[in-house]
This record gives sequence, C-alpha cells and structure tokens, in this order.
Amino acid sequence: MLRLNGVSVSVILVIILGAYLISPDVQSYLNQRREIVEMEQSIQNAKDAVVDMQAERDRWEDPVYIRSQARDRLYYVLPGEVSYLVMDSEGLDFSDTSNTVGALLAEQRNTDDISLEVSAAKANWVDSLLEILLRSAMETPAEE
Repeated sequence: MLRLNGVSVSVILVIILGAYLISPDVQSYLNQRREIVEMEQSIQNAKDAVVDMQAERDRWEDPVYIRSQARDRLYYVLPGEVSYLVMDSEGLDFSDTSNTVGALLAEQRNTDDISLEVSAAKANWVDSLLEILLRSAMETPAEE
C-alpha cells in the first residue's frame, strides 16, 4: 500500500506547481527554437538562391550562351542560315462560325485549291496581325 504523509504530499504539490509555472516558459523556449530553425532554413534557401542567380548571371556573360538563348527563345538565326518552325495544326479550331475573326480564318483555310508552286501571300502579315489584334479587342461575338 502506498502511504502518503504530509511531506510527500507537499513535495508532489510543489513538483506539480513548479511544472505548471515553468510550462509557459518551456513552451515559449520551444517555439523560439522552432522559429530559429525556420529562420536558419530560410537564410540557407536565400543563400542557395543567390548562388543560383550568380551562376545564371555568369552564364549570361558568355556570348555562346547568349547566342543559344537567342536561337531557342527568339528563333534568331545567323546570316545565311534558314530556320524552319513546325507548328501543330491539329490543336487549332477553325470551326468557329460566329461572324468573328475565327470564321474568317476558317473560310480562308477551307479551300480546295492545291498548288505545287510557291505563291506570294495575299496580304502583308504585319497588317493582318494588327487587324486581328484590333478586331479581337473590339469585336464581340454575334448572338444567336
């Protein structure tokens, strides 16, 4: 049997009271340690990002890298070279018949004329592009 006398009860109460009084301090200590670890991790991530940015900056100082990026991103070619850009026509929808630019393009595309000769374009592509941009900004589809 467990006997509790006054001294053992008071020691147990002092231990419980001490644990109760110290627990907020322990909790704040643990929270501060967690925040310190998170801040150290964010500092390390920032340092890694700086190293990556410095490596990127060093790559952009290399003329060969700049030339390759111009070819890949802007489709630039050197004088005398010919560049071919292959586009997937399967993803384009020319079935729009709502009296908009899409309908006009569908009418132009649906032709039975097949030519084996190279022919000049009917319109200047810059003017056509500007017209398409202006029409898409101002026209609204016709209601049915």
